Amino acid sequence: MNLLHAIILAIIEGLTEFLPVSSTGHMIIGSTVMGIAAQPFVKVFTVAIQFGAILSVVVLYWRRFFQGIDFYKKLFVAFLPAVFFGLLLKKVIDQLLENIAVVGLALVAGGIVFLFLDDLFKQRSEKEDGLHDVTLAQSLKIGLFQVLAMVPGVSRSAATIIGGLTQHLSPKTAAEFSFFLAVPTMFGATCKSLWDYAQEGGMLFSSHDLILLAVGNVVGFIVAILAIKAFVQYLTRHGFRVFGYYRIIVGMIILILWGMGYFKGVDVGAF
Repeated sequence: MNLLHAIILAIIEGLTEFLPVSSTGHMIIGSTVMGIAAQPFVKVFTVAIQFGAILSVVVLYWRRFFQGIDFYKKLFVAFLPAVFFGLLLKKVIDQLLENIAVVGLALVAGGIVFLFLDDLFKQRSEKEDGLHDVTLAQSLKIGLFQVLAMVPGVSRSAATIIGGLTQHLSPKTAAEFSFFLAVPTMFGATCKSLWDYAQEGGMLFSSHDLILLAVGNVVGFIVAILAIKAFVQYLTRHGFRVFGYYRIIVGMIILILWGMGYFKGVDVGAF
């Protein structure tokens, strides 16, 4: 893995982490096309650069993180289902992570759902400071939707945004709540993945590896900020339908490449 590989993967991470299109699917395609998907360092790299994406939310919405304890109560309640079901369904999740076809199918299925979201929730109206109106009960239900993202390819962002829409949040408010919920969820998942990697004898980085990790986090951070801003603006004007078509196309590409044997030796769990 070289510097160009690191920059490309970081751009993919920054662009797709908070959009409802599955960063997992894009990371698989990107690393496979570049011929580095089976390299051990790629696994820890794709996990570690999520810190840059997490930081982008904190920086972009830093005022929200000083709103008071009520804000953190909502995030904590929404975060709990992922912890509970993550431990309860660990074996099932591990089995799903072994099959790249699951990613493609989940992308296509989710894409079909997104084609109808605008019609299903077209009466949602934007509210000023809408996040203040989110209750603990709504937060919990959104967190339950996040559990669906344990199926690789579903997309954490997609699941939580749909969850927010079902709780009568406007598209913008649902998206922003999804961004905030990503902070504890991604941080916890990233730390666990790095811990597991260390337990397997990893985490001995060369100076070259450290440079790649630093560049990856900086690039991912910058791109994620731009992606979040663009996504919110696009969403309020045009809705979700384009993401549905996009997911279906990406899912079909993965299924076709999988059927042709292009993903041999690639571990979905690495992404």
